[in-house]
Amino acid sequence: MSKALLATPLQDFLAKLRYERQLSPHTLQAYQRDLDCFAEFLSSQSVTELKQIDEQHIRNFLAWRHRQGIQSKSLQRQLAAVRSFFNFLLSEGKLAYNPAKGVQAPKVARKLPVTLDVDQTGQLLEIKSDAPLAIRDKAILELFYSSGLRLSELVNLDLSDIDLHDAVVNVTGKGSKERRLPVGRKAISAIQTWLATRSHFLKQEQNALFISQRGARLSARSIQKRMRDWAIKQGIDINVHPHMLRHSFASHMLESSGDLRAVQELLGHADISTTQIYTHLDFQHLAKVYDAAHPRARKKP
Repeated sequence: MSKALLATPLQDFLAKLRYERQLSPHTLQAYQRDLDCFAEFLSSQSVTELKQIDEQHIRNFLAWRHRQGIQSKSLQRQLAAVRSFFNFLLSEGKLAYNPAKGVQAPKVARKLPVTLDVDQTGQLLEIKSDAPLAIRDKAILELFYSSGLRLSELVNLDLSDIDLHDAVVNVTGKGSKERRLPVGRKAISAIQTWLATRSHFLKQEQNALFISQRGARLSARSIQKRMRDWAIKQGIDINVHPHMLRHSFASHMLESSGDLRAVQELLGHADISTTQIYTHLDFQHLAKVYDAAHPRARKKP
């Protein structure tokens, strides 16, 4: 099969994802890259018709990508894209079965997320400067940690999304799903201070909650860089990034409450198995306490 032969059904599939499922441009580009790669492989196998593709082609594709150095997590994503594409073709009556349905990708060894402990988090957030940029950045950091936002969710916040009186923020997450989250007292205070300073940066009307010195919506890359800079200034000796504050929020909430379902809701996870990784972090913490405290666990000097 050539790329040209796959092009039309692929564009139809992407249009369905864009307009019916309303996936983000970033996600659509990922589907496009993965399926273009699959089309390249099929072309090398001299496949000329969709109905020729069977399970062995899918397995050979994964093996081909593995030989190119692609890791298990990426192979899982590419298989998911191929499987979704064939489900679409099946629903359109262009195939009689999905050849990717019974194929399994290599399992991924799940890595525990890196988090800041409570003391490190407090150290990061203890920003004393009253410079406008520092005021803005403190509000950003406080909100990340207070409500466990994703970077994209925070970047897309508008002024209308934050309710200071009720201490809540309205967030649009993955798949355009909305959720209403509580905002902590310190985050509210930091945001109020920022809003009183925000006019220093305004050049024209702007709805974004967090803006740059030029008055534009603050970009994800700028936030990442500012967070790294603040971690260094505050004496944190690890690479701090926005998702680390989200991980820290989830870990600290679960450690304090033990309520996995509530943490799932706050994080906006569709599947509770995604949230369960934080129970491993919690157990890791308990194991350290045990090793340090239990008479039978303490090592002899």
